[in-house]
Amino acid sequence: MINIGIYIYGDAEVLDFAGPFEVFSTASRFLKKSEKLNVFLISQNNKVVKARGGFNVCAHHSFLDTPIIDILIIPGGIHKKEMKKKSVINWIHEQSKKCLITASVCTGAFLLAKAKVIKKENVTTHWEDIKDLEESFPKLNVIKNKRWVEDENIITSGGISAGIDMSLYLVSKLYDEKLALRTAEQMEFVWTSDN
Repeated sequence: MINIGIYIYGDAEVLDFAGPFEVFSTASRFLKKSEKLNVFLISQNNKVVKARGGFNVCAHHSFLDTPIIDILIIPGGIHKKEMKKKSVINWIHEQSKKCLITASVCTGAFLLAKAKVIKKENVTTHWEDIKDLEESFPKLNVIKNKRWVEDENIITSGGISAGIDMSLYLVSKLYDEKLALRTAEQMEFVWTSDN
C-alpha cells in the first residue's frame, strides 16, 4: 500500500487537493488490496479547514497523528499566510525528507521553496504566478507552458486542473500508463502522458 498525504490549509484551492484526491482514490478502485493507494488529507491541527470559496473540509489527520507518507502533495491557493507559519514550513521540510516523492500543485511550489524542499530544481506553477516565483526564489529554474515538471523526486504542476494531469502521471509512474488512462476514462477526463 502506498500512502499519499495531501496537506490542506485555509484558502487552499479546492481542485488543487480534490483533483489529486479523486485521481488516486479512483485509481485505487482498479488495484488489488495489497496494491491500493491510501490517500488522505492532513491539516495542521485536524480541525475543519475553510478552503477557497468557503468550502469546508475535514482532514483525516493532523501533524500529530500523520501516518508515514510515501507521496506528499502540497496544493496551492492563497499561500502567503502559510509561508509565514514556521511550524507548517518545518513540517513540510521534515516530511519531504522521508517521502519517496514530494509534489505541489499551483502555488504549492512557493511552500516547497520556503521549506527548502526545492532550491534550484526545474519547477512550474500557475501561469499567473510564474514571475512571482522567479523573483521570490531566483535560483529555481521556473518553466513555463508545462502542465507538470519532474526533477528527481520532486514534481510540480501548473494551476488547478493541472494537478489532475500531474496525479495521473504519478499513477503511470507508480504503476503503468494503462492504469492512468483507465483512471482518466473513469473520471471522463482527457489525459495524455505528453505534458
